[in-house]
This record gives sequence, structure tokens and C-alpha cells, in this order.
Amino acid sequence: MRVILLVMSHDHPVVRHTIFQNSLMTALLDGIYDGEMTIGELLGKGNFGLGTFDALDGEMVIIDGVCYQLKHDGTARPAELEQRTPYAVATNFVPRIVREAPSHISRADLSSFIDSMTPSENYMYALRIRGKFTEVRTRTVVRQERPYRPMHQVTEDDAAQVFNDVSGVIAGFRTPIYEKGISVPGCHVHFIDDDRTSGGHVLDFELEKGVIELCPGTDLELKLPLTQDFSRANLAPEDLDEKLHTTEVKD
Repeated sequence: MRVILLVMSHDHPVVRHTIFQNSLMTALLDGIYDGEMTIGELLGKGNFGLGTFDALDGEMVIIDGVCYQLKHDGTARPAELEQRTPYAVATNFVPRIVREAPSHISRADLSSFIDSMTPSENYMYALRIRGKFTEVRTRTVVRQERPYRPMHQVTEDDAAQVFNDVSGVIAGFRTPIYEKGISVPGCHVHFIDDDRTSGGHVLDFELEKGVIELCPGTDLELKLPLTQDFSRANLAPEDLDEKLHTTEVKD
């Protein structure tokens, strides 16, 4: 028992903390790719997060208050404040739970390690992994044109990238299963290198060495679009599990 208490002694208690979300994952799956919210407005909700841009023009990651656009060719650049997003999740990151990661650990094994760090599976967690990666495998959505196809069809065109021997940050959220459809259950994460020049939506990785930080979230602020497309969207598809797996895992 003394060993467990020693390990947990550096953790801060779970306190009220808000995670903000713009729109729903099921809306994105249904092809709602035009957003009302600007990046400037989104940054007012947090200094950390992920999402995508209008017309699925690349992946989004927010690190240290800067929003980056991760393009289909694997490059990254700071986003303009006037750009818009159809889906994003953001919070002000406070690392309340911190662990050194086991060396040379895969995403699958690290997922179990992260589960052991959490005080409860019933909260949301902002997740940040900083370190040196042996390999990071990513994919990035390609900008679409109207009429928009559903996302499970669009991701067939994704551009895949592999980054080897790279230092960087994996950022995202670990979401409880009861939020399925609102968000992505499990770990939804994006990568950007330390030079802030490349990255993408993470499919797999091997972490050589690094630090894992968790920020528990107890409150969800959800903003829904006021558009005709959203009002007509199918937000409860019967094949939701399959579509989530196709768009987020792609194995």
C-alpha cells in the first residue's frame, strides 16, 4: 500500500474543470464540414485541443495556445484566426496527473498504462504525451468540395505519413464510452513535431521515452451549430460503431 501511495503522491485531486466541444462527432460523420466557429473564438475556450477545419481541410492541434493546421502532405502551419472549424475540442490544460512513460512502448500498451493512471474511467481527460518517438504513423483528411460525402467515404482518400526518430507532442482526449457519438470514445489524438512543421491524426506510434500528462475534465460545454445542414443531419446512425472505427482507426 505504501508503494501505491508514493506513486500517487504527485497527483493533484480531481477538481471541476471544463472541456469545450464545438459540434458533434456524429455531425462530422454525416458530412457537416462547414463551421460557424472561428479559430479565434475557439482559442478563447482553451490553450489545448484538436479538431478539423472547414471542408475537412486538414487536422487541427492546439498546443500552448497556438492552433496548427496539419495538412494532407504531413506539413504543419499556424492557423489563421479567421479560419473556421466544424468540429473541435479544447480546454485549458492543467497537468494534474504526470508519469514517466515506460521506454519503447507501443500505442496499444501505452493505452493500458494510461488507463492505470486515471482515478476513474467515468471522467474525460485531456492527454498530452511529450517525448522522443521511434515512429509515429499518421493520416490526414484531404480538403473536400460540395456536395460533401459522409466521412467514412472521405477517409478512403486520406494521405498517410510515417515519421521516424522524431521528437514531438501527441495531444488529444480520452473520452468515456458514454460519450460515443458526441465525441470519439477512447483516445483520440493528433501529433505535431517539436519544430511545429509536421504532424497528423495518430494511427499508431512507438514512444522511445517521454512524459504522459493528464488533465481530468468534469464538465462538458457543448456548442451545437445553428445551420440547416445540422438540423437535417442523421445524428444516430445504426452503424455508428463501424463508422467511428473506419474514420478514426482505419486498420
